[in-house]
Amino acid sequence: MSDVHFNQLDLNLLRVFDALLDERNVTRAGDRLGLSQSAVSHALGRLRLTLGDDLFVRRSTGMEPTPRALEIGPLLHTALLQMHSALAPAGFDPASTERRFTIAAGPYGCAVLIPAVVDALQRLAPGATLHIAAYGEGTVEALDAGRNDAAIMGADPPGRRFRFQRLFTETMVWIVRAGHPLTQGDLTLQRLMETPHILVSGSEDPFDAEAGPVGPGLKYRRGWDRQEAHAGELVRRPAARKVAVVTPDSISALAIATRSDMAALIPRRLALNAGAAGRVVVLPALQPPVTLEIGAIFREDRLADPAVAWLSRILAQAAAAL
Repeated sequence: MSDVHFNQLDLNLLRVFDALLDERNVTRAGDRLGLSQSAVSHALGRLRLTLGDDLFVRRSTGMEPTPRALEIGPLLHTALLQMHSALAPAGFDPASTERRFTIAAGPYGCAVLIPAVVDALQRLAPGATLHIAAYGEGTVEALDAGRNDAAIMGADPPGRRFRFQRLFTETMVWIVRAGHPLTQGDLTLQRLMETPHILVSGSEDPFDAEAGPVGPGLKYRRGWDRQEAHAGELVRRPAARKVAVVTPDSISALAIATRSDMAALIPRRLALNAGAAGRVVVLPALQPPVTLEIGAIFREDRLADPAVAWLSRILAQAAAAL
């Protein structure tokens, strides 16, 4: 961009660009900014002319960013955040804020922790908006760019630019439906092995022992509740084990278990969720239980923002109330 172009640039166009890069949809970007679809399209046209690039190409799946848009997007987003912080009041007032908080979370985090976070926001920050972003390979980039304020996950100690805030410990348990034959008589490893299993093998859930990289300085764990990672003796004796169904996440496994004679290995808090109470039975542990540290990841420098620091406290309070 030349100096002439920069001097003539309407900074509101950058807000439109930032929203489009996040939403990949003209209508949703407009709703987020309080603009009509035509106003967003007009702003995009002006920005294309200024930067000499299409920036976004309309596809069947939405507005696909060009390589140039992906290159400048994180830098522009960081600049907008810095301007917002510079102009914002010195403190943060939850009661009057209209801020949008974005947290990346998988199915487990959404089912177990996020409802308590929503309750806290409704009570303490009724004007705020909470956006739950899908957890996956773009999580680190979104944290770096400031599009995500936090990510709910289990992780190895992150790099220097990230802080891992431990929230609680989770335990894996075997569950069956109420009235299942395994709930009658003595439970043995042989009986459990002979029962058809629901295998959870999601590729984008963040807590598996086989951590995979999602970006510089941070790893996330794929399929954290996969039975291959945590079934112990059952895995070492695969010939006797019956896998009847493979699901992408524990929510699906729980739903299937409540309506079948299959057993599933899922997080204890999910099994004890109010919606599952009375419909499933947690089986006695046959082996030492697998436990996992679950927490939130933040960019270290973003915690200097009073609003993000407040969000970290809300997550801690929500976790303590579980």
